[in-house]
Amino acid sequence: MSSGVQKLPSENTIDKHKQAFQEEAREILVELESSLLALNENPQDRDLIGRVFRSMHTIKGSGAMFGFEELAAFTHHLENAFDEVRKGSLQVTPELADLSLAAVDRMKEMLKEPSGGAPVDQAAAAAILTKLKNLTGSGGAECGAVGPKAKDSTLSAVGGTPAAWLIHFFPGPDFLCNGSDPLLLLRELKQLGEMQAKACMAAVPPMSELDPERCYVGWDIVLKTAAPVEAIRDVFIFVEDSCELKIEPVAAHGAATPAAVARSLEDPRKTPGRRDYDKADTASSLRVPAAKLDQFVNLVGELVTVQARLIEIAARRHDPDVTAVSEEIERLTSALRENSMSIRMLPIRGTFERFRRLVHDLARDLHKNVELTIEGADTELDKTVIDQLNDPLLHLIRNSMDHGIESPEARIAAGKPPTATIHLSAQHSGAHVLICVTDDGRGIDAAAVRERGVENGLVAADAQLCEAEIFSLILMPGFSTAREVTDVSGRGVGMDVVHQCVDALRGTIGISSTFGTGTSVTLRLPLTLAIIDGLLVRLEQAYYVIPLANTLECIELTRQDIEKANGRRFADVRGEIIPYIRLRDFFDMQTERPEREQIMIAETEEGRYGFVVDEVLGHHQTVIKNLGRLYRHVQFVSGATILGNGSVALILDPHRLVKEAIGRTLHGPRIHPNSAAAKGRGKDGVPLISP
Repeated sequence: MSSGVQKLPSENTIDKHKQAFQEEAREILVELESSLLALNENPQDRDLIGRVFRSMHTIKGSGAMFGFEELAAFTHHLENAFDEVRKGSLQVTPELADLSLAAVDRMKEMLKEPSGGAPVDQAAAAAILTKLKNLTGSGGAECGAVGPKAKDSTLSAVGGTPAAWLIHFFPGPDFLCNGSDPLLLLRELKQLGEMQAKACMAAVPPMSELDPERCYVGWDIVLKTAAPVEAIRDVFIFVEDSCELKIEPVAAHGAATPAAVARSLEDPRKTPGRRDYDKADTASSLRVPAAKLDQFVNLVGELVTVQARLIEIAARRHDPDVTAVSEEIERLTSALRENSMSIRMLPIRGTFERFRRLVHDLARDLHKNVELTIEGADTELDKTVIDQLNDPLLHLIRNSMDHGIESPEARIAAGKPPTATIHLSAQHSGAHVLICVTDDGRGIDAAAVRERGVENGLVAADAQLCEAEIFSLILMPGFSTAREVTDVSGRGVGMDVVHQCVDALRGTIGISSTFGTGTSVTLRLPLTLAIIDGLLVRLEQAYYVIPLANTLECIELTRQDIEKANGRRFADVRGEIIPYIRLRDFFDMQTERPEREQIMIAETEEGRYGFVVDEVLGHHQTVIKNLGRLYRHVQFVSGATILGNGSVALILDPHRLVKEAIGRTLHGPRIHPNSAAAKGRGKDGVPLISP
């Protein structure tokens, strides 16, 4: 060594691992909240009790290790209360469940505060501990800092026969740099029962080779405890990937007693050579910041654009070598794109599970009995989409709880069970995901909605509206059927927020309801907001992209076909009559159409429809670019992309194209008021969609 000054882990390194702890602890708190809610419904479930206790134990031990002493001390009191539950001396009651959920809220605050979150409500935290003490009828827990418990405390607290375990624990090379402290782990382990440990020094190198940032000491430990092996493993949950850890029953080593194993540990290690952690890292996963992942996907998007340019150049030069290279790069780029997009795909389970607490709290406040059921929680979609889903689902569930679900008395009078159900579901549909919020409440009174729409000046008193159009009024800014403003709803902003958020995600909203039976709101959202497969088409000199996932097939449309249809815009596709939209007329293009055109048949929310274009140019990997606020009202365009020649192509949304065309045909002008297309007809006087 060049000097006697030891290097300490950098502040940035420690902060990085504190952040990793915060992220993992947030996940554990979500699971803890979900387990508490389930335990409130099934208070005798021993598995749930064990799951709750282990989550609290993990937060407490790991929090102390990473410097979250206040969080660890607070959780320690709650953990002791559930120790009493595990012993059977304390029952799970609604009061204990509500108190524990309130404690989880304080724990979330304590987790956020070091990163600039709002200060912890100390008075609320103290009140929770006081209520907990009164509820347990004991000190509930010592109201001091977290410290080692008496060595037999766990043995008396946990039911069952104590067992002896042999634990082999050797910190890895980066253990200290990560901010971890092995002595804290040993103290935490000692709280589980009687422990004997032997430090193994055989791996300590000569002074000339000593790295002060590495931990060369390991421990062989014998632990006698009634706690399950999961509780032992939970002590190491945040460091298991950075250490060598083996947990085995003492009986597996043929020793009659723990004391015999402890004596065997007095023998020095016979092999002072390389340890397991000196081998190549074989971790199966790693945590990557979301910002780095977004940057990676953006770079892949730029690569896709450059690759499209290369294809354009290869097509012009007719050089076999350039063409071969271009095709190989296209193959590699496509594989890279698929992999980068799959990395960003996450299951929606975490988002769904968060709403169990919302339903529980609102049901209590509104004096209603409501059960939340979940289906399709493993459905995956882009993390960017998931991050923006919380607010829309929050408002939908709040509206359902306040407006849709009746009181238990009203439900019984209507012949329904007293407990209502809100069902959250997700499923894939091509390049989209369908997320439904369904309740079995009173449903939507279409007449009342229409009446309120007339009162607010949103529709004319003599307007003829179908049920879908009446329900769409609910999405208008400021619209609410509630006559009184409450803490939950009535201000007319909830569904407007849902509409804005879903629009920002380039999605659509479908509302169906049967008065007296229930309501279902379906959000149709794209799986990803970054890169999609599309078909590139041409209209005159303009280029457009239609998502490939919506497209079924392409057929030719000749003048003879048009004449056979007698001017009606239908195509006969193997005996199936499919209506089509002539995009030239839709975009009010005045030039003469070509002799032969092509129809792209696509599956939409309204059924199968055709889109007539001049030419289909072929498959195109499309990097989606936002058009900006200036074009936010152009609903049928979902973005733009840059082609290989540098020109811009608009990305069309087939679902909204059909709805827009139907709307123009039925209701007249929406854009271009002087154009034939705006009047619901093409320049030849034929409606955009024939009746």
